[in-house]
Amino acid sequence: MTTVSWPGRLFDMRDTLVRMALLDLAGLGYLLFVPHSASTPTTTQWILAVLAFTVGLAVHRWPVVNLLTQAALLTVAIRLVDDFTINQVGASWALLEITMRARRSRTIWLSAALLVVVDLTDSVGDPVGQVASGVVGLALEVGVPVLLGLVIRTNRELSRQAVERAVAEQRQHESESRAARADERSAIARELHDVVAHHVASMVLRVGVARHVLTDLDPRVGEVFDDVHGTGTSALAELRRLVAVLRNPDGVRGDAALTAIEPSALPAAIGASIDRARQAGVTVEADLDPAIGSLDAVRGMAVLRLTQEALTNVAKHAGTSALAHLVVAVRDGSVHWEITDNGRGGVPAGVPAGGGHGITGMRERVEVLGGRLEAGPTDTGWRVRTVLPAVAAAPADPPAGSVPRDREAPAGSPAPEPA
Repeated sequence: MTTVSWPGRLFDMRDTLVRMALLDLAGLGYLLFVPHSASTPTTTQWILAVLAFTVGLAVHRWPVVNLLTQAALLTVAIRLVDDFTINQVGASWALLEITMRARRSRTIWLSAALLVVVDLTDSVGDPVGQVASGVVGLALEVGVPVLLGLVIRTNRELSRQAVERAVAEQRQHESESRAARADERSAIARELHDVVAHHVASMVLRVGVARHVLTDLDPRVGEVFDDVHGTGTSALAELRRLVAVLRNPDGVRGDAALTAIEPSALPAAIGASIDRARQAGVTVEADLDPAIGSLDAVRGMAVLRLTQEALTNVAKHAGTSALAHLVVAVRDGSVHWEITDNGRGGVPAGVPAGGGHGITGMRERVEVLGGRLEAGPTDTGWRVRTVLPAVAAAPADPPAGSVPRDREAPAGSPAPEPA
């Protein structure tokens, strides 16, 4: 945290009243405690001093008015009293305030010239030697306030310029970061469009052709073709949506990560994922809380993606004859999500082993929402569960003892998740 020193704070533009109050207290102390040529200050000296104190406090926001008044009081004091130090200091301080705060340099030099003229009135009619001594005294009465004020003005201007440069550099850095992120999004969008979407579209097209060419297929094979064609078509739609988001996030309504589904459609989307898993041969028992239809879009999307990834993992690692149990419940605003499988099925042929990132992606998605993902073997198979809090908290570290599915599992447990 940045701190401000007392000298810097004392000469702040906003603290003129504090400065004048301190100056008046110093002047009062001078009158009461500093020895004078006379035994005590005269009544006239006290009147002129009190007037100087009062004017300084009353017009502290208007330095030019203060200087003119203090110069007039100094002129009177030079004529009426022997010790006019209080009025002299008051006029010099008024010149300091003008030097610090004037918007035009001409105001500073005119004010300094006025004070020089007033101070030289004390030397009118004096011998040349005394006049020369008075001129030298102007270095303290006029030169020092002007010099100190110019130094303060320069430091203040340098500080302002430094702040402006820092803000400009920060804006430039943010602009460069946005440009770099835009370039990255564009590159990812090109890869998705030119490679992934192209191959998925090719597969969907070939499946569609096969459905029309092969007319004497077994009905079960036809159902598989229909499922593959529907799944591929849905994947293409999501890919197109994702490419549009990556190329122009501001042109997509809502948050870029939440455009795939509306919250009210969550139960139907989870049901579709369960149906696809069942069509693949997995037995799925689902216990879905009706309240999930009113979840916010952020947690609703997380629940859908977790369910899709977990059911896919069951089919890949526990086998298509496995039994999976899905539970999604809303309690006190928090979403409790869990899926378990018995792990008795074999791993489908053609599924590569090792190197998977499914659990890692699930964990990252959960931690962004302030939850934590637990994944690991059970006595009968595998379990993945989490709690998504109602209010996002700071991301938590993975619980001790949790075992990612990517890591090597004990003998007899489902195979590691592929990439």
